[in-house]
Amino acid sequence: MSTELALSNGHAPAVPVAPQQPGNELIAWAESAVAANNIAQSLAKTSFVPKAFQGKPDEVTAAILAGQEMGLSPMASLRSMNVIQGTAALSAIALRGLVQSKGHEIWTEEVTATRAIVCGRRKGSEQTERVVWSMDRAQKAGFVAKNPNYKSQPQSMLLARATAECARLIAADVLMGMPYASEELADEAEPAKTRKVARKKPEPVAVPEPELEAPAPEETPAEDTEDGGPAAAEAPQWPEAAQPGGAA
Repeated sequence: MSTELALSNGHAPAVPVAPQQPGNELIAWAESAVAANNIAQSLAKTSFVPKAFQGKPDEVTAAILAGQEMGLSPMASLRSMNVIQGTAALSAIALRGLVQSKGHEIWTEEVTATRAIVCGRRKGSEQTERVVWSMDRAQKAGFVAKNPNYKSQPQSMLLARATAECARLIAADVLMGMPYASEELADEAEPAKTRKVARKKPEPVAVPEPELEAPAPEETPAEDTEDGGPAAAEAPQWPEAAQPGGAA
């Protein structure tokens, strides 16, 4: 009766809301993981994902889920995320974008080949944070010796360091899932060691000794007979029955 009355008055009947169970959030996350993996199986086969994720659906799934927690779409997560020596991180520009998407302010005051200054202000606050990253600071930290990008593109590296540090100062809650920039992890990573391959010394090749020719036999001079002539050749020994003139 109450339902009919509610419908007649133009109001939808009240639907009781089940209380939130402690395991509901985990179940929802697991369902999201299954859906993300289904997407990853197809994406990993394409060239639309970065090379580091191609052919690795499990890595793609993890990147999608991590980005989802920070409000990034699947494709944005894959484009913005890098894995540095086993640790996932977002690029500095992605950190800046996340901070700005939540209404916080972050801007560049100065950037040169020797210094970068980035400022930021949290939404609703009047306090401004100012971060300075200079080449001297990077040199003292040992980053210049480890990372050759400080010599090839110093402006980009200094700006990335200043941006990431400022983003954490004004919006740490936005970056809880991935607080460090991939450029920062690259600075801390140990350079890859060059593997030296020991070359085997070539084994000596046995060279055959030249064969010596046997000396020619010496000729024995013929003995002279009593009359001074050369000795006659020894007559063959015929069998007695076969001697010429012998008895048959």
